[in-house]
Amino acid sequence: MNQPGSCPVAHGAAAVSSVAPNGCPVSAGAAAFDPFGDGYQQDPPEYLRWAREQEPIFYSPQLGYWVVTRYEAIKAIFRDNLTFSPSIALEKITPTGPEANAVLASYGYAMNRTLVNEDEPAHMPRRRVLMEPFTPEALKHHEPVVRELTRMYIDRFIDSGRADLVDQMLWEVPLTVALHFLGVPEEDMDTLRRYSIAHTVNTWGRPRPEEQVAVAHAVGNFWQLAGQVLDKMRQNPDAPGWMQYGLRQQKLHPEVVTDSYLHSMMMAGIVAAHETTANATANAMKLLLQHPEAWQALCEDPGLIPNAVEECLRHNGSVAAWRRLVTQEAVVEGVRLPAGSKLLIVTSSANHDERHFGDADLFDIRRENASDHLTFGYGAHQCMGKNLARMEMQVFLEAFTRRLPHMRLAEQRFSYVPNTSFRGPEHVWVEWDPAQNPERRDPTLREAQTPLRIGEPSAHAISRPLVVQALQPVAEGIVQLTLTAADGRALPRWAPGAHIDVVCGDTGLSRQYSLCGDPADATQWQIAVLREPHSRGGSAWVHGQLKVGDKLQVRGPRSHFRMDESAAELVFVAGGIGITPISAMARRARQLGLRYTLHYCGRLRASMAYVNELQALHGEHLQLYVSEEGRRLDVAALLATPSAGVQVVACGPERLLQALEQACETWPADTLRVEHFSSTLGTLDPAKERAFEVELKDSGLVIPVRPDQTLLQALRAANVDVQSDCEEGLCGSCEVRVLAGQVDHRDVVLTRTEREANDRMMACCSRACGDRLTLAL
Repeated sequence: MNQPGSCPVAHGAAAVSSVAPNGCPVSAGAAAFDPFGDGYQQDPPEYLRWAREQEPIFYSPQLGYWVVTRYEAIKAIFRDNLTFSPSIALEKITPTGPEANAVLASYGYAMNRTLVNEDEPAHMPRRRVLMEPFTPEALKHHEPVVRELTRMYIDRFIDSGRADLVDQMLWEVPLTVALHFLGVPEEDMDTLRRYSIAHTVNTWGRPRPEEQVAVAHAVGNFWQLAGQVLDKMRQNPDAPGWMQYGLRQQKLHPEVVTDSYLHSMMMAGIVAAHETTANATANAMKLLLQHPEAWQALCEDPGLIPNAVEECLRHNGSVAAWRRLVTQEAVVEGVRLPAGSKLLIVTSSANHDERHFGDADLFDIRRENASDHLTFGYGAHQCMGKNLARMEMQVFLEAFTRRLPHMRLAEQRFSYVPNTSFRGPEHVWVEWDPAQNPERRDPTLREAQTPLRIGEPSAHAISRPLVVQALQPVAEGIVQLTLTAADGRALPRWAPGAHIDVVCGDTGLSRQYSLCGDPADATQWQIAVLREPHSRGGSAWVHGQLKVGDKLQVRGPRSHFRMDESAAELVFVAGGIGITPISAMARRARQLGLRYTLHYCGRLRASMAYVNELQALHGEHLQLYVSEEGRRLDVAALLATPSAGVQVVACGPERLLQALEQACETWPADTLRVEHFSSTLGTLDPAKERAFEVELKDSGLVIPVRPDQTLLQALRAANVDVQSDCEEGLCGSCEVRVLAGQVDHRDVVLTRTEREANDRMMACCSRACGDRLTLAL
């Protein structure tokens, strides 16, 4: 046990007289912590800023809980669901009195463990059996229902000029969707709404003694109604719906899916699928309308909506905290906790932890790691309904930005139902001028829709508008684009070797182009595009349609192609258009005063970009090899003598890269670093592949991967989020950590040393050498 003087926090004069159960002094901030007060209800992350900075775990005498506030500690707690049991997740945080308990008993209330608060070994078998309807593929058929409900509810108020989004839409639509998903008849909506609120107050709130009896009656009625609806479902178990799916699974696994379990899940499912989504969307609308520049960006580019949803969930999610029970002595943030300690893990605080989210209080809908948020939890107990919620929120935002882009927040004070865990404004009043409704000019906007991606957003969802400031030829068949920010602001800085993805107009194509200007210049980006005779659409669009003044949607920059600035010598090799990333690297090497040579190959001098500029900048460091002039690069001679400390960095046609790889086989590992123009990865041939399985260490799942499936496809089918972009083994965005098992690497991203380390793989293309891999997911 900690002695008072051995606490990791220097309490000093701030300490008060009381002590925590482990003997650690209770600070003034900890003693004053009140999750039911207005400070926590209005803004939990701000209310707990002092704790994240000074006392990341503290004991709250008011609650009798240890409060945990930082990202890594909370993620570690989620990861270890044996030491940190979820069994108290639904326990009443404010115990009810004997009269209210008697009322609940009179209704036969017998709420059982559910997926949220069930320990192993019972939890994971049930989760596996009941998971399939939550996968992105299974959720697709719910999308039309969400779209039609959204359209219908907006129709009701679009011409009024004022609405409470919560009362008039955001509460009822998620409830109806929840009922549709569960397979429940859409009856008694007002009753279910009242019961759902009562259940939240009963579990996470602090009802006054005089309120407890009324709350208990509502919860009892809710329990009985859930049982009655379940009995109706038993009469038609083949009907669509998650509960009917559970009834069918009960026949196959009667020991896993029991009657009492289904009854409890029926009640818990209505609350989980309904209330959290309603609150999350209300929070998101409030947040977006408080940031007009972000709202305008979504109105102009619906492709930003998936990542905006993640940033809203991070910045102001509907789940503020969860609870855990310490089952054996453990250390959290340097504090030793005895078995039996109760934890309030404040995920909303973790989502504002500067140690994980740079400039964490900034609301940035283009934030690249927004989906790292812990609002859905993590690991074995991560929210199964996360992708249903994401899909609903995307549909809502897409409809609002299309049909009411001129909407604004009305003057109001936001209020919340007091509780520790689930939060959302009770009302969100908005106003607009109906005369400006876009569909009055274009009626087709009412029915229009943007395609959805069900699941975690890919890197494709994060783009920024850039303007083509200049288009100029830099060689035969090569045009240079100079791009600036549409809003005139500075652009993110980039490292030599980085690339951007350019969305090619209305073609739907996205193509990657290396940045080739000065990395230190934040006013503009430059790329060079070769006219390809067999273009898949990208270069033909750039050369044939793009004009100065056009606005582009661009993603990035990002890079898996970097030079080692600590190398004793750098040998740069470029072939054709491969000069674009290499030119930026050579510029950087010159600026740093590094030892380097630049070898540039091409068929015709007239078709080689930047020759004069490179000669002026690099002088004797540059060697040109022009085939028409009778000079070709002899790769074998260039790399005849292996030398430690030399790094060879290359980009160009596959034939050149293969020659370099062959020449470097006898050199030290990872001498050669290359970037490929394309991938040789083809469509899987099931006849030549073997099945394997992956164990997900953090999630507790074992997932089979069929011969005709990639690992990425199998993970998505099991409702496991993994980022991806090119899906050709080129970009590296689908990298996952490998804990055990041998990997059959097929990407063109990892170096030889990285492959030999066997601690990571690209999920889109690489496979297992054996029968099983263990991954850190």
